[in-house]
Amino acid sequence: MTSFSKSLILTGAIVVVMAIAGIVAIPLTNKPTFCATCHTIRPAFDSWKVSSHKDVTCVACHVRPGINGFIHDKVLAGLGDLAITFLGTPTEPQNLHATVYSSVCVSCHRAVLRISEVAARDLPAPVNGVGLKMSHRLHMKAFAQRGKGEGCTTCHARVVHGTPIKGYPIVIPRGHARLDDQPHEPDLPKDSRLWHSSMVDCLRCHDGNTTYKGKVLNKRCETCHLADKIGDFLF
Repeated sequence: MTSFSKSLILTGAIVVVMAIAGIVAIPLTNKPTFCATCHTIRPAFDSWKVSSHKDVTCVACHVRPGINGFIHDKVLAGLGDLAITFLGTPTEPQNLHATVYSSVCVSCHRAVLRISEVAARDLPAPVNGVGLKMSHRLHMKAFAQRGKGEGCTTCHARVVHGTPIKGYPIVIPRGHARLDDQPHEPDLPKDSRLWHSSMVDCLRCHDGNTTYKGKVLNKRCETCHLADKIGDFLF
């Protein structure tokens, strides 16, 4: 047997072994319980288990579909996390930051882009209760125009890994309901990433000063909510 043949057989064997390893490893590493084996991820795993997204796996939100998403969001990002875990200084859980792309959110929540276009009786729960009719589509267009990397998580950053506050049934942006009159300090280390994201509210943009297309953003409740639904819940 020639050296070339031996090299070819060795290369083939390596490819087969890697393929088998991949077939075994990919389903294993896709499981949320695998993510939770890292102590820095464990708090995020625990909050996910009791969230509205508890039936959605970690990779469904954190890894974009397709080859590019798999390579960049899972393989390269995963290798980077491993390197930091074993060779560097792991980030504290309260300071972890992960990018969740709006395209991934919209792949499941596409109907939200039409909320301002549908009849009030057809509004999905729980937004029906407060008569939400704000244009998510317009916000997405505005974010894209601003070009600052904003998107779904600009307002809904803690929807999976946050805790509902002040009687809210779900994690929603603060800053527009009467309950937000009450002081709020998240049970997190002050000035950490998670602390800041929990304190964020709608008024960071709808502050009476920020403009879009030359106009100051409207702060009237009726802009985003049906007047007969506002009641005592909103200002």
